[in-house]
Amino acid sequence: MTTRREFISTSGAVGAALAAAPALRAQSPDTEFRVGLIGCGGRGSGAADQSLSVTGPNIKLVAMGDMFEDRVKGSLNELKNKHGVKVDVPDDRQFLGFDAFEKVLALPDVNVVILATPPGFRPFHFEAAVKAGKHVFMEKPVCVDSFGANMVMAAAKEADAKNLKVVVGLQRRYQVEYLETFKRVQEGMIGDIVRAEVYWNDNRPWVRDRKEGDTEMTYQLRNWYHFNWLCGDNICEQHIHNIDVANWFLGDKNPVRARGFGGRQSLTDKKYGEIFDHHSVEFIYDNGVIVHSFCEHLPNTWARVSETIVGTKGVATPGMIRDHAGKTLWRHKSDGDPNPYQTEHDRLYEAIQKGLPLNNAHYGVNSSFTSVLGRYATYSGKEISWDEALACNLRLSPESFGPDTQPLVLPNADGSYPVAIPGSYEWKTGKNA
Repeated sequence: MTTRREFISTSGAVGAALAAAPALRAQSPDTEFRVGLIGCGGRGSGAADQSLSVTGPNIKLVAMGDMFEDRVKGSLNELKNKHGVKVDVPDDRQFLGFDAFEKVLALPDVNVVILATPPGFRPFHFEAAVKAGKHVFMEKPVCVDSFGANMVMAAAKEADAKNLKVVVGLQRRYQVEYLETFKRVQEGMIGDIVRAEVYWNDNRPWVRDRKEGDTEMTYQLRNWYHFNWLCGDNICEQHIHNIDVANWFLGDKNPVRARGFGGRQSLTDKKYGEIFDHHSVEFIYDNGVIVHSFCEHLPNTWARVSETIVGTKGVATPGMIRDHAGKTLWRHKSDGDPNPYQTEHDRLYEAIQKGLPLNNAHYGVNSSFTSVLGRYATYSGKEISWDEALACNLRLSPESFGPDTQPLVLPNADGSYPVAIPGSYEWKTGKNA
């Protein structure tokens, strides 16, 4: 694997209340886990539900934070209706605004946090959670730019030093058919890996209309999928799952460089913000293997969300291995396989209780930044190295957050947003020339 350069985050401290906590060790069986949820949208609510559904340990949801009150109230009602007394979040532990995460983390009895805000906030929240000594479940991707990647890399090492447990929501790593396929690839059933193909070709998700009275920041936060500083584009937000599988099967390597193209061919309305509707990337690894990555949101086109790993003896897809003549060599037979979304949380609490090593942040940031590197390549049309991209330390988010903060990307006079133009886009600055 290409050596990663060491970077120290330059982000500000989150205050004395979040000072570094002592390293946490194995917990007694009767330990009460008090969970704080940061980001109360659909995925955050789902993750909280899964934490509360872990059998065995005593787990309670005791604090919630989000930018928007309707998110907190909606999530709280949903979780209370399902889990009853396991949800204990009075008004004084419901926090709103950009600093809601700090208020959740400052609660001394919160020992586990769920980080499920839009991905652009993830590096800042993860760094603060580690400083505060909390165990972490965080959704993917864990960064949307090189600045965030460097923050997460540094925080991941600090989490190791504090013996904190970290799970990242790349659930294929906890999914039985993937684990069984990986085992057989490791055993040599397809021979040496020579290439891989990974896809996320699917429909564009939700778009929310601009409402009267919305500030630009409010509008972008509500439509976070369509802005790079919050989402990182489809290649980061969704296609990371498939890219992560390629990195995993290649031995958790990162590519040494990437080249590709992409654009905005069909979904061109201003409501789609600044992101592309298709990306095609070649990721080149240090052993010469090339992973072809393709993702798109083009209506009425070929749909596929999957991965293909090609070896000298055969081909692996999730749950199946064939030889090059098409003969099936092995097939996974599902017999009530557990839900991998639930398994993630089961493993997190098991690791905390037993003091087992568990820190997904390392491969989480590796695959997240692979996705970012792919976006740099498609937006610019250039071939870009991993080391150069990481070293540029590009930050897409504002330097600070507050009630009057403006996003760095603002609409043109007609309400449309600047879109990257390959050949003109400067990936080191995040702007067209």
